[in-house]
Amino acid sequence: MTQSRFTPAVLAALAVRLTPRDRKILRAVWDHRVLTSPQITQLFFDTDTATRKRLLTLHHMGVLERFRPNLPVGAGAAPYHYVIGAAGAAVLASEDGIEFAALGYRRDRALGIAHNQRLTHLVGVNDFHAALAAFARRHENARLVTWWPEHRCTAQWGQTVRPDGYARWREDGHTLDFFLEHDTGTEPLDRVAAKLDGYALLAQRTAIVTPVLFSVHSDRREANLRTRLQRHPAAQTVPIATTSRTGGLINDGPAGQRWLPLN
Repeated sequence: MTQSRFTPAVLAALAVRLTPRDRKILRAVWDHRVLTSPQITQLFFDTDTATRKRLLTLHHMGVLERFRPNLPVGAGAAPYHYVIGAAGAAVLASEDGIEFAALGYRRDRALGIAHNQRLTHLVGVNDFHAALAAFARRHENARLVTWWPEHRCTAQWGQTVRPDGYARWREDGHTLDFFLEHDTGTEPLDRVAAKLDGYALLAQRTAIVTPVLFSVHSDRREANLRTRLQRHPAAQTVPIATTSRTGGLINDGPAGQRWLPLN
């Protein structure tokens, strides 16, 4: 898709149809690479019905594209997963005051996430972010001040650590910065625990000690990971908390999970 298709007249026509919320949706989908319809509901809407209707319109406008990954037999149908469309990329480039090509959009790359082996991991991280944001939307005393997805974390700290997310959370007058490590069970536990080396080095270089939260996919794996983490020398300098996504959960998601400090 080339810039020539998106003339000023085309962009002006899109501008008339796009609401401020639509533009926030486009930006969020671009920043997070892919968002599911339930995640977009948590971030921007109050009902699934309203989400479906608006996303269908945005899809027909060409600003968003969508796909449904296959699930195992008997698991039902996956929700629609949305990625930025060429028209949406043109809108974002126009907002940023840059050429279309400078945005770095490629349709094959945007849709390629559908076949990427890291899709499940990425959607899981985005679930975490969306749940935090949804909690903050429902509670006046809570606010997700900052959320950086993996690519922005890598740009900032990639020579030392590569967290799945970085957040600043404020609730009841207290503020907490933290890094997120979202574990899907595909890495050996020793390799997961070894990530503490980077976080300890970052704390040493910046003189800022930031907690690391490990979200683990099962109770058993969480228990085994905690054993590895407790043996790691960096656990004495980096605050750590863990949780299992299959146990200890309450309705408020990660904002209300039973995070268990390591020490």
